[in-house]
Amino acid sequence: MKIGIITLGCKVNQYESGAIKQELEKNGHVVTMDMEPCDLYILNTCAVTGIAEKKSRAHVAKIAKLNPNAKVIVCGCASEHNKEQFLKKKNVSLVIGTAGKNKIPQILDHVGNLATDIPNTYENFAFSTISRTRAYLKIQDGCNNFCSYCLIPFVRGRSRSRDLVSIKNEAENLSKTNKEIILTGIDMSDYRVDGKLALAELLATLSQNSCRIRLSSLECGIVDDNLLKTMKDMPNFCPHFHLSMQSGCNRILKLMNRHYTKEEFLSKVELIRHYFPDAAITTDIIVGFPTETDEDFAETLDTVKKANFYEMHIFPYSPREGTVASKMKTVDGNIVNKRVKVLEEINKQNKKEYIKKQTGELVCLTESIEDGYVVGYTENYIKIYLDKSAPLHQFVTIKNLKLFEDGAKAEIY
Repeated sequence: MKIGIITLGCKVNQYESGAIKQELEKNGHVVTMDMEPCDLYILNTCAVTGIAEKKSRAHVAKIAKLNPNAKVIVCGCASEHNKEQFLKKKNVSLVIGTAGKNKIPQILDHVGNLATDIPNTYENFAFSTISRTRAYLKIQDGCNNFCSYCLIPFVRGRSRSRDLVSIKNEAENLSKTNKEIILTGIDMSDYRVDGKLALAELLATLSQNSCRIRLSSLECGIVDDNLLKTMKDMPNFCPHFHLSMQSGCNRILKLMNRHYTKEEFLSKVELIRHYFPDAAITTDIIVGFPTETDEDFAETLDTVKKANFYEMHIFPYSPREGTVASKMKTVDGNIVNKRVKVLEEINKQNKKEYIKKQTGELVCLTESIEDGYVVGYTENYIKIYLDKSAPLHQFVTIKNLKLFEDGAKAEIY
C-alpha cells in the first residue's frame, strides 16, 4: 500500500523516519515523506515545546482531510509524553512512544496502544534511507542532563550509545550514495564506548570516509584539545560547530541546570577558534526563561557579543508540564517578544558580517533547487545560491559571495 511518513522535530526523528521508510520499501510498500493522499500514515511527533506538541496533534486532522479513511500510526515524543491525546482521535489506529519505532514496519495492522518501556540500551534500526547528497547517521539516543525546562530525558530515556562498528558500517554504506554525513543524537556529546566518552575515537574512525562529516549539536563541556586535534586532522571534517548555550547569564544557566558558566562556554568558543579560526559557530538561545530580568538579558547580550556567533536559533521560553521550570514564575509575553526581536537583529547582522568575511575559494555541496536557483551548503554551513545551470548533488568550487536571502549568491570557479 501507499504509506506517508510525516516527521516533526529534530534530526534524530528525521533519521528514524528515514530508517522506517527504507524498511517499508523493502517490504514492497510505496512510501512518501510528503503530505499527500495515502492509505496509511506514520506520524513521528515532537514534544520539545508546547507548540511542537500542538502541531503534532494538528497533523492528525490534516491527514484526515487528505484521506478520511486512512489509518494513522502515531509515534515519537509527543505520544510518549501523552498518548491519550492521540488515542481519542478516531482515525488513529495505533499509538506507540519513542521506543519500538524500528518495529513499525511489522505492526502496521495492530490497533490500540503499544507504547513500551524505554530501553536502557541502544535500539538498533535498519540503515537509514539512501539519498543523493547528505544523510543523517544516528549515533546515540537519550539524555542524562535533566535541564530544568526540558522533557527529553523523560520521553527519550537515559543516554545510550550505538556500537562503533555499526556506525562505521552504516557510514560506509551511506558513502556509496551520498557526499555528506551528519552525525546526530539526542546528546551526541555523551557518545561512549565501554562507558568512556568516545566522540573523538568515533571521528577518527570516520576520518577516511569519502563523505564530508558534519556534526549536529554539541555540549560545550565535550570540547577539549583532544577532540579538536582529532577534527583538525580529519580531511573530511566540516568546521561548523553548533554549541547549545541556551542563556548567556550565569544566574539563568544555574536555574536551567546547564552545568557550565558563561565564562566556561566562552573559553570553549575561544578554543575552537584556536584550531579553526574561520569556523562557523552557531547556538540555541532560550529567551524569557522564568524570572529572567532585564539585567539577566543584558548579560546574555554581552555574552552573545563576545561569542560572535555566525547564527543563533532563538526560542521564546515554552513551559512543559512536568519540568522543574514549569513551576517557576514566567516572564510577561510582551517583554519576551521584545527581547526576541533584539536578538534577531543581532543575529541578522552577525550572519551578514560572517558571510562578508568569506573571501577566496570555497567548496559547496549542491543539493536542491529553490526558486530557480541551485542551492547547497559550504563546509561551514553557509547557504549558497547558484545559477540554475550548476550541477546538482555535486561538490563545486565557488567564489565571489554576495549577500542574498538567507545566505549568499556565488559563482562557480
